[in-house]
Amino acid sequence: MVDSVGKDDGLTMKHDHRKDIMEIFNAGLDAANPKAAIKRAVVQDENDSGLLRIRGREYDLRQFGRILVVGAGKAAAPMAQTMEELLKERLTGGVVTTKYGHGLSLKIISLIEAGHPVPDDKGLSGTERILDILRDTQETDLIFCLISGGGSALMPLPVAGLTLEDKQITTQELLDCGATIHEINTIRKHISAIKGGKLSRSAYPGTLVALILSDVIGDDLDVIASGPTVPDRSTFNDCIDIIDRYDLTKKIPSSVLEYLLRGRSGEEEETPKPGDPVFEKTEAVIIGSAGLSLDAAAAASRNLGYNTLILSSFIEGETRDVATVHAAIGKEIIKSGNPVKGPASIISGGETTVTIRGAGLGGRNTEFVLAAAIAINGVDGITILSGGTDGTDGPTDAAGAVADGRTCAQAVTKGVKPDEYLRNNDSYHFFETAGGLIKTGPTMTNVMDLRIMLVD
Repeated sequence: MVDSVGKDDGLTMKHDHRKDIMEIFNAGLDAANPKAAIKRAVVQDENDSGLLRIRGREYDLRQFGRILVVGAGKAAAPMAQTMEELLKERLTGGVVTTKYGHGLSLKIISLIEAGHPVPDDKGLSGTERILDILRDTQETDLIFCLISGGGSALMPLPVAGLTLEDKQITTQELLDCGATIHEINTIRKHISAIKGGKLSRSAYPGTLVALILSDVIGDDLDVIASGPTVPDRSTFNDCIDIIDRYDLTKKIPSSVLEYLLRGRSGEEEETPKPGDPVFEKTEAVIIGSAGLSLDAAAAASRNLGYNTLILSSFIEGETRDVATVHAAIGKEIIKSGNPVKGPASIISGGETTVTIRGAGLGGRNTEFVLAAAIAINGVDGITILSGGTDGTDGPTDAAGAVADGRTCAQAVTKGVKPDEYLRNNDSYHFFETAGGLIKTGPTMTNVMDLRIMLVD
């Protein structure tokens, strides 16, 4: 929760936009709370008999031998803490990995803090410990796997014969050439020791329940943390096709290329596919997502008296372009009452991308708000917020920012030129001077970004 934002010099409206927009944003954050998400999805028998109900399925804890918890992600610590509260003395042990600064005190489960978004040796050792605890899994074991945003970087263990540097170079080359996230994950899963369903393979023949906080557009289980607990439909042959398509043969490490070629010829084991017996005892459950946060934000908007429209939870594209479109919708509402009459609240989710052109400091959320502020400069009645639900916007200590039609004019009086800051990708320093930064600190969750526009 956050109670205040950067200084507002005072734009009087029918509604107190600055106050309302933070209340709406906080409602979205609350809906993504990992502890609440687990308690909604994992329901205990009221008599504490050991019976758990998880999305329509029942698990009698008395019928299992060991009960273990493993996992990784920015929300791993509060998720693990909640599982300790639910399982109590029935919990045998476990290991989870989270981002530096996102740790909490745990009693039974071991917690490892590691590098994100750049993986490090701590992440490697954390993944090795997860696999170690699963290595002697028995049929009577019950394993809970906790997955949240950042899980891919926090479980970076490559297959035998490859190094972390090999994976990093390969991933960077795929990013630089413009490969899609699905293409990147296809290769990333095949050179990983745990992704692409391999965690389920390691947990077999035990019963595996994956509790997943989604941070990807569309909640694709195959994409979240590179799908460690779900079947992988891609193949080694697909990996070679991608490398050929982007002419990466001489750019990726030779060790990676040779491994993938051996896989195509059947010399390396494929990732587990749909129908593989290892998934017969695996249940993957999404317990939180951007959609839930948008719904909660929309409900808060309506309670405050706004006519509310959820624009989309699938927003992608260049940040500045998306910001301009949002600003245009705000102007249209003022002019014609379309697509919803004022007082209006327009809410959207997803993740945009920033093309780096300058040397400034910022992330996609503060850049979105700066671009939007320029587009609505001089327009009374529009306030726009964009914030990362994980509390971090790029390499900054801010979650995002908020602005209105007077933000740019007020900034100019302080000697700050909005267009110059936008050209230099320096949105953080713009709002640091002009006012409007939102700082929540680590929220211990992540369901992508939340954007809110209020229009009178």
